[in-house]
Amino acid sequence: MINYPNKKKVSNQKLTSSANRGMNFESMINRTNEFYRDNDLAIIHKKPIPIQIVGVDYKTRSAAKITEAYYKLPSTTDYNGIYKGYYIDFEAKETKSKTSFPIKNIHEHQVKHLDSVKSHGAISFVIVYFSSLERIYFLDSDVVSKFYKRAKTGKKSISLDEFEETAYLIKEGYRKPVDYLAIIDKYYIKK
Repeated sequence: MINYPNKKKVSNQKLTSSANRGMNFESMINRTNEFYRDNDLAIIHKKPIPIQIVGVDYKTRSAAKITEAYYKLPSTTDYNGIYKGYYIDFEAKETKSKTSFPIKNIHEHQVKHLDSVKSHGAISFVIVYFSSLERIYFLDSDVVSKFYKRAKTGKKSISLDEFEETAYLIKEGYRKPVDYLAIIDKYYIKK
């Protein structure tokens, strides 16, 4: 059982099944970031989730199993680092839908965090992988905020058409499966 700071309980089974859904996409981003680091292009890392372990079942030392844990704080975003002197901060999400992305998959504290770091000069965004379509989109945090505000009183998702109008398509590659720096170079960094 993993518990949020607001005392909301989430079962391990639900957490595991939804967490594994994005592991392939996450590994694509991690491989891309490793390529960036290995080639001295950027230093971007996945942020650890702050968890406090309170219960462990010690059948044997090698087979210890966490039975209860709490999120210390709501996590901000998945990745951060530096590129060409710019602080980079982003969240990565995946959807199996072929038509839209539910805005509820991005939490309010994440939107606020992205807005906050952007106000201090960061490049902040969300990368969304439409796994059924094998398309990856780069969505600027200003656009994310606009859709998040709209969801409070209206439409609760971002349509694929809206992604095509407001986001940048990230081309997949072999060595850099999610080359988001190409988007940053093209649209964010003045030459």
